[in-house]
Amino acid sequence: MVDHNPSLKLISMVAIISVLVSSATWKTVEAQVDCPAVTQQLNTCSVFISYGSPDPMPDSPCCEAIMGLSNMGDTIENRRSICRCLMGLIAAYSPDAASIATLPGFCGVSLGFVIEPTVDCTNIL
Repeated sequence: MVDHNPSLKLISMVAIISVLVSSATWKTVEAQVDCPAVTQQLNTCSVFISYGSPDPMPDSPCCEAIMGLSNMGDTIENRRSICRCLMGLIAAYSPDAASIATLPGFCGVSLGFVIEPTVDCTNIL
């Protein structure tokens, strides 16, 4: 049996389009930055994070990576995600927390939040 009711087809198409638009909107609210991406960016800073020296200088690969993190934090959710990942790294490597926290300052880069163990990432704007 073939349904030739054009208004029913139109209603079905509108419903499908509404669902697609709604799901696209949900995705824009979610963070697009994940912890492996943050960790990968910080890999170029591993010597400094592990040993506290040599200090990273602007235009060094490490500072370029910190600038990359800053660029990745282009939305509130992305900044919060970067913050959560950095807090996870600090928790995992607590002796090196001070090194991680000083990276933006050495590089002259703002991530949009202060890196410290007590920061509440949900309050970042």
